[in-house]
Amino acid sequence: MDLIETLRISLRSLRAHRLRAALTVVGIVIGIAAVVTFATFGASLQASIVSEIEGSSANEVYLVATAEDDEGGFGGAGQPVFTEYDLAQLRELEGVERVVPRGTLAVSALGDGNQTIARSQVTVTDSAAFAAATFDEGRAFRDNRSEAVLNRPAARLFAENASAGDELTVTLQSGERASVTVAGIVNGTGGQLPFSAFGDQPRVFLPAEGFYNSVVESPNAVGNVLVYPQVTVVTDPGGTAATQERVESYFAGDGDSDAAQLLPEGYAVTAQTNDDLVDSIEQIVSQLTRFVTGIAVIALVVGAVGIANIMLVSVTERTREIGIMKAVGARNRDVMGLFLAEAVLLGTAGAVLGVPVGVAGGWVATRYAEISLTLAPGWFAVAVAVGVLVGVVAGLYPAWRAASVDPIEALRYE
Repeated sequence: MDLIETLRISLRSLRAHRLRAALTVVGIVIGIAAVVTFATFGASLQASIVSEIEGSSANEVYLVATAEDDEGGFGGAGQPVFTEYDLAQLRELEGVERVVPRGTLAVSALGDGNQTIARSQVTVTDSAAFAAATFDEGRAFRDNRSEAVLNRPAARLFAENASAGDELTVTLQSGERASVTVAGIVNGTGGQLPFSAFGDQPRVFLPAEGFYNSVVESPNAVGNVLVYPQVTVVTDPGGTAATQERVESYFAGDGDSDAAQLLPEGYAVTAQTNDDLVDSIEQIVSQLTRFVTGIAVIALVVGAVGIANIMLVSVTERTREIGIMKAVGARNRDVMGLFLAEAVLLGTAGAVLGVPVGVAGGWVATRYAEISLTLAPGWFAVAVAVGVLVGVVAGLYPAWRAASVDPIEALRYE
């Protein structure tokens, strides 16, 4: 029996049991669609994060103190170990253009006129953070002044949009209130702020001097000094790698830096560039995508069980037909090929229909997460291949069982 005849008979058999075949295909569609949905969402999430990081300046070295077993290096906010003494020493290193500290100030609310919005924290830094920034309104705040800078998403939090010159009321978690003037509204797109590539997140910036109160006794300087959990070193664009090595060498000594002496046991200073961050994030998101997609494969297993079940039922129902086929000269491999073809057709149909359904599910997921859709064509090919493979594997035993039917007993079967 040739391939064309085998497919023709298989299709005729499936059409004779449309509802049963359709329900079996639905099981495969659900499995394939789940795999494609999670793979598409993972690829979209990775592309969104990576594009925003790659959009920031390439000549920046990010410093944070994290646990030594934290492979990503930026798993959290980091320990506050970078003192003003360290900042001054970093500014003296060859190739360093700017050193920008970053800390957080716990607040409970921000008020503009009669409107108050809840916020848990604001960012504290210094005016050097805005050296390359573009302002939609106003200017950078002045250090040691009661001024603030908002990015555009933060300004939109208020009903009438905060603008330069507005008076904001900052309510600290202690209940104390401070009045600040909005010095400017920063554009905040990627590459403009040395620690805020994610321009779509609302951010409020205050000068560290006058607001930040995280201090520690400096091992190398006299008295208490401000201490920060994160620092960005802006380097000469042509020597970022060399400057990164100098920065790492500074913190590698036991007595040269405050941070080296303030580090908790089991922690280390990590100096990473955008390329390092992209590699870490791609690895994390890829692992997460593979894990979640692996869970979705369970649905494919259920679909495979459905194919095996319908094929076994088909073998039982068509026992007499099998006997007639063998009586007129059909070989065991012809019978086996016939039932295997039916199983493969079911798997292929499920895969072909499951891919567009999965893409639609990925689109819905990206819309909900407010990120751009990025397709993962490699996963589409894998999904189709897996669908066909599921059909083959699920149909092997029923096909073998059909081929093993004794023709004499089959002709007697009622």
